Amino acid sequence: MKVNNVELVISAVKPEQYPGEGLPEFALAGRSNVGKSSFINKMINRKSMARTSSKPGKTQTLNYYKIEDALYFVDVPGYGYARVSKGEREKWGQMIETYFTSREELCAVLLIVDLRHPPTKDDIMMYDFLKHYELPCIVIATKADKIPRGKWEAHKKVIKKNLDLVKGDEIIIFSSETAEGKDNVWNALRKWM
Repeated sequence: MKVNNVELVISAVKPEQYPGEGLPEFALAGRSNVGKSSFINKMINRKSMARTSSKPGKTQTLNYYKIEDALYFVDVPGYGYARVSKGEREKWGQMIETYFTSREELCAVLLIVDLRHPPTKDDIMMYDFLKHYELPCIVIATKADKIPRGKWEAHKKVIKKNLDLVKGDEIIIFSSETAEGKDNVWNALRKWM
């Protein structure tokens, strides 16, 4: 998809703030510092629309990015970050759960994981949560540029096995540095729109 128009429409915390146009939505879930903002920026051809931060736990709301007046990327707070109070994490958890379980416009969740490492306990828990609620999931394995191409398939196998990937859910290898996998992601999203 050629992206010319993108805007951050709203940072929502409750359902009454969600946009009302009924456009397809794709949520981005992943642990803090896995590269969700870099993924968004690469997908929409922007350098810093989604702000990247060296401080994990920066996203604390549901950030709605409207793309080409055709769909939304919804960036949800990252999980697994210890420096956030337990109460704050619980609030985020409730906000994310409400969104995931009640939003009709949600077409699929992009679970962002790091290709270099096996999925964390939190990644597995998030995937299990998505499967429990029968939410379609596309696993995006980022940071592909950090390991040799010849090792990609072996790493992909580890992710598939650890997540116990359900038939129909796919893993796409991605790099925010090289744009590897970008077209594959757009093609996967089209199937769900």
